[in-house]
Amino acid sequence: MPTAFEQAISRFGANAKAKLNNPAVSGGPEDQLRAPLETLFADLASLVGPMAQDSVLVGETSLADIKTRPDYAVTCRGALVGFIEVKAPGKGCDPRKFTDAHDKAQWRKLQSLPNLIYTDGNGLSLWRNGKREREIVLFDGDIETAGAALTAPDALVGLLTDFYGWQPVAPKRPRQLADMTARLCRLLRDEVTEQLERGESNLQALREDWRQLLFPDADNAQFADGYAQAVTFGLLMARARKIELTDNLDAVARSLRKTNTLIGAALGLLVADSDEDSQLKTSLKTLVRVLDVVHWDTISKGEPEAWLYFYEEFLAVYDNTLRKQTGSYYTPPEVVNAMVRLTDEALRGSDLFDLPRGLASPEVTIADPAAGTGTFLLSVLRQIAQIEEVETGPGQVPAAVKAALARLIGFELQFGPFAVAQLRLLAEIAELTGTSTQDALDVDLRLFVADTLGDPNEETHYIPTILQPIADSRKEANRIKREESITVVIGNPPYKEKARGRGGWVENGARGEAGPLADWQPPPD
Repeated sequence: MPTAFEQAISRFGANAKAKLNNPAVSGGPEDQLRAPLETLFADLASLVGPMAQDSVLVGETSLADIKTRPDYAVTCRGALVGFIEVKAPGKGCDPRKFTDAHDKAQWRKLQSLPNLIYTDGNGLSLWRNGKREREIVLFDGDIETAGAALTAPDALVGLLTDFYGWQPVAPKRPRQLADMTARLCRLLRDEVTEQLERGESNLQALREDWRQLLFPDADNAQFADGYAQAVTFGLLMARARKIELTDNLDAVARSLRKTNTLIGAALGLLVADSDEDSQLKTSLKTLVRVLDVVHWDTISKGEPEAWLYFYEEFLAVYDNTLRKQTGSYYTPPEVVNAMVRLTDEALRGSDLFDLPRGLASPEVTIADPAAGTGTFLLSVLRQIAQIEEVETGPGQVPAAVKAALARLIGFELQFGPFAVAQLRLLAEIAELTGTSTQDALDVDLRLFVADTLGDPNEETHYIPTILQPIADSRKEANRIKREESITVVIGNPPYKEKARGRGGWVENGARGEAGPLADWQPPPD
């Protein structure tokens, strides 16, 4: 009497042979495997164990040209378990050996997924973050001809047990978090790019809103990058505020907006189409499932500078070319601290300023035009706290730090480092003022996602209420550039070779007027 396992394999072989050899069917061979595979996984679920009960294979796409979405997402009681990619019989189950250009390009993207099965009907392989998890399991017999005589080794149950038993692993160190987050952010960026190229209307409309609100000159690649980083770091920011991600993303955005208006609004704008029909559900669902286990307190425990190089490490995995293009190499803290001390001395001893309290003087406003992850602003805040402690006593430090926040301004072009800067500054404020990190969340920071080189006289027109916080942030950044007196500009702007022509309004001006850079050029002679 055949066992339940043997019966399931035999049924799969018979169903697959009937489908693959039916001259009336349309579509590629991999499409004909879908229904037999769905039956196979349903038959084997009871043999795998409790973790596979109530599991469902959700067909993601039947479009052959989609590279960023596997054929199936597997869910169990509503929670994402993993993905299955189906290939035509004979292609094999090891994506590293594929020779077809489409398959190779797809593998480069899908290897970011944390739990993925490849199958061509003749076997199954399990992959996690681009690495094979166990030996490939091959059926005994050819899927196109064996029919009901098809058999499989018991190792198949073990492979499926591992697949269904997958749980996200909570990272314990910043580098682990950077690596995990960067891979999924890259997958989201690729999925956005692919859908834009396919003419997906919702994303195209969103791109135009993004241009109007933040970056008028953003092309598809820049928008996809901005989208991916804003969503990824918005979710990380939500976890830093202990917001659960298991709810729908709209609810997460609304919760985040209560304590972080700008990032919450950006997340809400970008994931408004994140329901079951979302074109980006592969990457978004995986991000939510993986990042929901992130605990900031565990990651940063005992390391005051835990986030110092987080974004640079993130970029090294996410897109090292982008790191070079954006100049995202952060200044060592020793250099930053020396620059801040020298600035403080110049304010105290210069005939031009003659301010005995240096950076702690209430009339001094400090701006970092390329704030990155906030290292310069952090150092300034610490310098002010040190001055206050030495000159007026430790008891005055909390009040001085809180007052100084109104004089610290940071502009940053990318949402990723902007979010990390907020996290680092809020943690530092909590430490310097002796308050809890949660209490520090109520502090208003003068940080803006904005292009420092952009035209400060360019204003947005009518903006829907839901997008108003983003428009208000840009408007306030432009007001500061136009009207506010800045005493100190300090930072380390991105270095670019052959920078002529890349200076935006600062270099080129607008409306027939020369840019401010012209006033700083030496005479031609």
